[in-house]
Amino acid sequence: MAHTLPALPYAFSALEPHIDAMTMEIHSQRHHKAYVDNLNKALEAHPDFASKSIEELLRGIKSVPEGVRQAVINNGGGHHNHALFWTIMGPGAGGEPTGAVAEAVKGAFGDFAALKAKVKENALGQFGSGWSWIVWDGTKLQAVKKPNQDSPLMDGLVPILGVDVWEHAYYLKYQNKRADYVDAWWNTVNWKAVEERLANAKAGK
Repeated sequence: MAHTLPALPYAFSALEPHIDAMTMEIHSQRHHKAYVDNLNKALEAHPDFASKSIEELLRGIKSVPEGVRQAVINNGGGHHNHALFWTIMGPGAGGEPTGAVAEAVKGAFGDFAALKAKVKENALGQFGSGWSWIVWDGTKLQAVKKPNQDSPLMDGLVPILGVDVWEHAYYLKYQNKRADYVDAWWNTVNWKAVEERLANAKAGK
């Protein structure tokens, strides 16, 4: 079963003024599409793996044939990372987490301000391209950074939310001001979607 490009759940302009419409269109319809197309191409000669879900591929990355493993890491990771990214953002979002997410944040970081500071530290400290993530490690939340399109799933971690710090995610609007982009990005976070991801992670889904 071929992997497919998911539809963006809102208009390209929905995250304005924090993320511009042109960036969203190029990012979702070209960059993400390229990851999906290249993942399918890499798996053409391996039908047993082509039938696996993206989560199964990444969690079991060591079992993927060595000849296509890096292609699956790069493109499969890119596919999963972006599919998640689109869903944990939304129009009219932002603010602070409440409920179960707020409690998990308090337990792991002390408060939301400390979580934001750690996410920003990791985002700015990621040399070159990559992601700054909040993940569920099986007992609590953690802040981690990953280079390129490496997925936390490959390390047995479940990504709950993350910010893409590849230049294509922000350069049209923010140029080299990655810090400004990360600060603005918090205004797009869909905490209801994050709460659903956390609940599923705790349930082992």
